[in-house]
Parts: sequence; structure tokens; C-alpha cells
Amino acid sequence: MANELLLIGSVPLDTAEAVFRTLGVPLGPYLAAMPDGELGERRWWVRRFAHQIFDGHPQIETLQRPPPEEMRMDRLVRRGRGTPWKFRLKPGVKDVVFREPGTGMGFTRDAVESYGVFRRLKSEGVLPRALRFQVSIPLPNSIASLSSFGLEDLAPMRAGLERALRAEVEEIGRRIPPEDLAIQWDGSWEVTDVYGAVPGMPPDGAVARNAAQVARLAPGVPERALLGYHLCFGTFGGWPRFAPPDLGRAVELANAMIEASGRRVDWINIPALDRLDRAFYAPLAALRPQGARVYLGLIHSMPTFKERLAVARAVLPEFGVAGYCGFGRIPASELPVILKDHLDAAAALKKPAP
Repeated sequence: MANELLLIGSVPLDTAEAVFRTLGVPLGPYLAAMPDGELGERRWWVRRFAHQIFDGHPQIETLQRPPPEEMRMDRLVRRGRGTPWKFRLKPGVKDVVFREPGTGMGFTRDAVESYGVFRRLKSEGVLPRALRFQVSIPLPNSIASLSSFGLEDLAPMRAGLERALRAEVEEIGRRIPPEDLAIQWDGSWEVTDVYGAVPGMPPDGAVARNAAQVARLAPGVPERALLGYHLCFGTFGGWPRFAPPDLGRAVELANAMIEASGRRVDWINIPALDRLDRAFYAPLAALRPQGARVYLGLIHSMPTFKERLAVARAVLPEFGVAGYCGFGRIPASELPVILKDHLDAAAALKKPAP
């Protein structure tokens, strides 16, 4: 299985075919799975849930909307989070119910549509035959966070999201052949939380509460499908949203998620900053992947890439590499540089460590 590179998910192109041809053709030999680019509003990750899912939901009350001039997602990427949406559950609501798979969250509908293009391009020999179709989905604790909900509403919101997202994944597994499928769960607020960087979130039990959700979600992924996790330091308002002193808590969370999954985990993606000190990477020595392919988010700040690769290899000799996040919120004009960075990274990865 090709596994030098991992693509996180989003790409700033308009169609799945454009994504597959632009990135899938040159990078396909280095990938185990290929995403469709998270087209449309999926490009904005969890930000879309506020106006698409929560606002107007019969069990949710909208307390605050951003002003119109702040509703453009590209503004949020450049300038920060702006005025947040604020919600609360209506009185008496204990069990939040979202709509059926394919009509509410939209992951099933979009996956089936993009997979048709993916399958055609594989049959035409445009994409490698062994390449899987990757569906990237935010974890519930990132979708419902203290940025928009009160602490008292998080548990029922997240429970409802878990049920809805597991139903989506199970439906995707029925509509797409599992042997051609890869599911990746994405966590950003989870990483922020375990580092104690979410104001108002109790510091105790952070690793456990963020790993517990995957214990309920992972069994919904078909056994023959690949399962991966992407951990992220966040990008809204610029990357990184926060910069921890080392990878210690990220490694703790990765270990807990792999253990909680209760099934084979095929990859775990751990972010990395533009740091050359061994102390930042030292916690990787405690990583317990249990057979999962490790990808470090080193494809950025390319003047220091080879040095960072060498420092990380001194702690963890074998791993693949990825970007720090998806690319959907950057200008499409930057894609040629991003493609070159990935090809250069794959070439450097094959060279023996000094």
C-alpha cells in the first residue's frame, strides 16, 4: 500500500474531478486514499454547521448571529473567528435529534456523488487501482464546542451528533464498497482541549472525554474500510490557532483514540510546528500506534522541512508526512506550490536519514 503521503481533505477546486486530476494523478502513487476536496461548504469544516444545521433546528434556539459583513468564511480565515454564533437547547430538550443520513449532514450524499467520479477515473486508469476513496468527517466534539454552546448543552449536543454521524458512516458503507473506502475522523478542538487551551472547559479528564467519542463512532466504520484520524492545531484566523510547547498531549490523545477505537486503525495524523528542537518531538517516543501508519504534519515551512524531518526521525524512525491541515481555505493559485511541496516531501522521505 502506498503510504508516503496523506492528504487531509479540503482542496480549493470546484469539482471532484478537478481535485482527482489535479492532485490525485501526481500524488496517487504516494497515497493510500484520496479525498474529493470537501467541495462547497464542506470546505469550511465545522463553521458550516451553525447556519446549515443548528440555526432553525426545532430543538435549538439561536441566541446570536454574526453580522452580515462577517458571514464570509474567507474573512474568518484571514482575521480570526469574529462574532461567534451562539446557541442553546430549548427548555426541556435532553435528546437532540438530527435528520436522516444524506439529508441533514450531507456527507452520504456528497460521498456517493464524488465516488461515482472516483470510480470512473480508476476504471479509466487515471487514478491508481489500489487507491481508496477518502471521506473526511469532523468529530462531534469539534462540531459542538464552547465557542457556540454553553457547557450544560455540550453533552446532549455531542450525543446527538454522534448518533447522526455514525448513521452517516454506516450509510456510506452501504453505498460505497468498503474495500474501496477510507473514513477519516478530524479533530481540532479535541487537541486544543487536551492542552487546556479551551477557556471554560474543565481541565480534568480531557483526554478521556475526547477519546470516548471514537469508541462509539469507530465501530460504525465497515471492517474492510480503512480508518484514520487527523489531529490539528486549528487554522481559523491563521495557522496555528494555538502553538503548544511540545507534542506530549497530542501523543496522549492519539494513543487514547487508537485504544478506544476497538478495531484496526490504519493511520493517525499528528500535527507539527516549524520547530527544530528535539524537545518538541521527544514525546513521539511514547506513541503506541498499534499498527497504524503515523503521518506527521511536516509539509509546510519548506526551507526547514529536511531539518525537521531529521529531528523527528531521531525520535520516531518510521512515518509518513502530511500538511498541517486541508488546503480548501487558501487560494487555488497556490496549489502548484503545494503540489511541489508534497512531491519534494515524498522524495525526501525515501532518502535514508543521515
